[in-house]
Amino acid sequence: MIYLTSPATVALTALLFFIAIFGRYVLFSLGFWWLFNVSLKEQFAHRAVQTRPRKAGQDWHEIGWSVVTSLIFTGIAIGVIYAYQLGYTQIYTDIHAYPLLWYPASILLVLFIHETYYYWLHRWMHRPGVYKLVHKTHHDSITTSPWTAFSFHPTESTLQAIVIPALTFILPLHISAVGLILIIMTMSSAINHLNTEIYPQDFNRHWLGRWLIGATHHSLHHTQFRFNYGLYFTFWDKWMNTESPDYHRLFGEKSKKTVGSVVEARSEE
Repeated sequence: MIYLTSPATVALTALLFFIAIFGRYVLFSLGFWWLFNVSLKEQFAHRAVQTRPRKAGQDWHEIGWSVVTSLIFTGIAIGVIYAYQLGYTQIYTDIHAYPLLWYPASILLVLFIHETYYYWLHRWMHRPGVYKLVHKTHHDSITTSPWTAFSFHPTESTLQAIVIPALTFILPLHISAVGLILIIMTMSSAINHLNTEIYPQDFNRHWLGRWLIGATHHSLHHTQFRFNYGLYFTFWDKWMNTESPDYHRLFGEKSKKTVGSVVEARSEE
């Protein structure tokens, strides 16, 4: 664990954290964008959820907001490090300090709490008096891409960023578990904003897939606004009856053709 002992150490640590946070965003966003829009573009072209063209300069607009988001995430990370040094957090580095079963259980528990927090925060951000001030920046991207993943107004970035750091004061979390949770968060956000349905046919009705959010599910939120508020999972939307009535139909349309069927169709031409 890094210790902040001088202004120079703080500055260097902040720089390294910003590079790691923004770099993680760029790595996942660029990776998913290249894979499904360049490398596998022909095979997945029929899986584009929204066909409305993105606005001119939208990528750079989203990247600009993502820089601001990454700076906010960095500032909060430095605060957590200070708190750890003072002994206020429950972060631990010895993997044997708690039963090994707690390691995966702690990750699942944090994801559940984060999902719950975000679902209700997200619904609050759609209130008329709040939306324009806090959430509209993100919804300026109607047709999303992986670059949309961190494109938030600073107030929303802060509200989103505080929950996992807050949990480090309450729940014992191994330092690597915290890192893994942040990677899951970034990867999930890139997939959800991809605007290309990458999950297989009928995955929306699979015992696991029915609980996971993907591009179709979240794209409907960006176009319909009053449905599909979840972050990682669909259970709150299902429990609160806020899952879009168009979701299963649209998922079926976007996933019914497989890569194999496209290749087969081309071979018959």
